[in-house]
Amino acid sequence: MSPEGCVIIVDDDDAVRQSLAFSLALEGFQVRAFRSGEELLAERELPARACMVIDYCMPSLDGLALIGRLRQAAIALPAILITAKATPEIRRRASLCGCRVVLEKPLEDSSLADCIRDALACGGGEELHRPG
Repeated sequence: MSPEGCVIIVDDDDAVRQSLAFSLALEGFQVRAFRSGEELLAERELPARACMVIDYCMPSLDGLALIGRLRQAAIALPAILITAKATPEIRRRASLCGCRVVLEKPLEDSSLADCIRDALACGGGEELHRPG
């Protein structure tokens, strides 16, 4: 594990996912990237200390539904939701499902890396392995 910790990115847009992975790796994070919520849910093991960066608008399983499914599976890793338009309703729903913060795209400053560092400093989650 890198000194900064692990970031799990879930975004269906190849360019966004690759750009986030590249920029966060430059910031010193270990990065694991997934194309969809279903791909993440199929993962057998997740890092013990990690922060998830999840896109809101994805086909079949949106970011908030994914966070809800992860919470139902007792995966308590901190989550940051990214979206092109953070409406009050999206912010309200994100808060209800335990999302740490909602950030609007484009992510042009260091706010994402700063939020990830903050999440990891506060524990970064306790779930080691998916049951089963």
